[in-house]
Amino acid sequence: MPASVIMIQGTASHTGKSVLAAALCCIFARRGLRVAPFKAQNLALNSYVTPEGGEIGRAQAYQAAAAGIEPHVDMNPVLLKADAQHGCQVVLLGRPVAGMLPGADYAATVWPVVTAALDRLRARYDLVVIEGAGSPAEINLRDQDIVNMRIARYAESPVLLVGDIERGGVFASLVGTTLLLPADERALIKAFIINKFHGDARQLESGIAYLQDYTGIPTLGVLPFLADWRGDEEDVLGITAQPREKRDAPLRIAVVRLPFISNFTDFDALADEPDVDLCYAETPDALQNADALILPGTKSTVDDLRWLRSTGMAEALLARVNAGIPLIGICGGYQMLGRRIRDPHWVESAQHEVDGLGLLDIETVFAGEKRTIRATGHTTGAALVDAGTPVSGYEIHMGQSTRAPGISPLLLLTDDTGVQVSDGAVSPDGRICGTYLHGLFDSPDFRRGWLNRLRTQKGLPALPVQEGTISDIDRMADHVAMHLDMTQLERMIGL
Repeated sequence: MPASVIMIQGTASHTGKSVLAAALCCIFARRGLRVAPFKAQNLALNSYVTPEGGEIGRAQAYQAAAAGIEPHVDMNPVLLKADAQHGCQVVLLGRPVAGMLPGADYAATVWPVVTAALDRLRARYDLVVIEGAGSPAEINLRDQDIVNMRIARYAESPVLLVGDIERGGVFASLVGTTLLLPADERALIKAFIINKFHGDARQLESGIAYLQDYTGIPTLGVLPFLADWRGDEEDVLGITAQPREKRDAPLRIAVVRLPFISNFTDFDALADEPDVDLCYAETPDALQNADALILPGTKSTVDDLRWLRSTGMAEALLARVNAGIPLIGICGGYQMLGRRIRDPHWVESAQHEVDGLGLLDIETVFAGEKRTIRATGHTTGAALVDAGTPVSGYEIHMGQSTRAPGISPLLLLTDDTGVQVSDGAVSPDGRICGTYLHGLFDSPDFRRGWLNRLRTQKGLPALPVQEGTISDIDRMADHVAMHLDMTQLERMIGL
């Protein structure tokens, strides 16, 4: 018998669908059910590598962790990654598909892949929590929809429609979304959820009563805004959606806010440290007074390098480095730090060759095959971290970088295939370094070791590694279970 299903859709992007899906995965997994997440198609630059080496949206990896299982490409069979060269790269079952672009025949081509992936999950688990994308009422996209009501109809899934009251207009959004749907799709919406509420929920009682009278759809609950919480963000809205900066923190770290920034969740663990004021810098002035700089990953290295130069950010970065401020480049940011980037087959840009920032003696060549792999290892000790500090993470990149003779790697890694490799590069003075390893700062010993070196440079005492506390997803799961009518939800699911 196939697994039960429940689907989370929203009135718009960033209503909290991904987080709520993760919370439900956690809640029902705690009750002993085998739970898996699913999102038919994800448009996101924040991605993750599964154990089999496939690439999926970071949100589905987060939801899988909430369910206590390893992520799998079936959980996000289609991943779309925007770039400057092609408009959008299509990643199908974890692998980029050359020449495939969203268009007239796109939905018909990928739909069988999507349904087969969902069928496989339903055969292996007790419950599949399905996430939609954007809004199901995008009437101009309905013919090409493979992620909202079309998948709900295929799975015969009850739908929970989530509205974000923090942005205002939640009642109009819920009613308007419902009315724009055809009658058969409207019938699949079994309950509303009002999310991110500040204040006394009793103020909403008359509005909720009107909602049910007008639409015939009950409200499953009102979720108060949960302070001091963060989950894995899916898109760049997440950079500004949650407060990150702590003005009284002694360490200020500036992450360059590139136009095609990817995997910015790499820095969430830094932002959570009590002594770190993390900011995303979009102007040269924002780099001033930083104790350390980070050049993050990007889906369009050459275009973002051009942006750095046109905005004066490149000049400002060089000035800060010359003033003694340390700089770390991650993935595309690592490539930018080198002497030269070559793209002989126009994999990423229309230029065969561009000069990098010249801060590391490396050269990068883009290749047609993407490297997606997980790895563990340790530091070499050539940079601002002690040798042998353990690290783990994953790589997602098209380019291969070669160090000049005499340039030390940053990391020594063993990938999932058992191959040992040296990764990254470090400048002779140890202040500038780069790596392909995403998730570097999720390694607590590396993160605290690097921060303590920064503290020492400012005459501050070292701090210990933070002890483990209740996870964000556990907090959110407790929060959701407290404020939703779980008995009614279980009846909807058929548990």
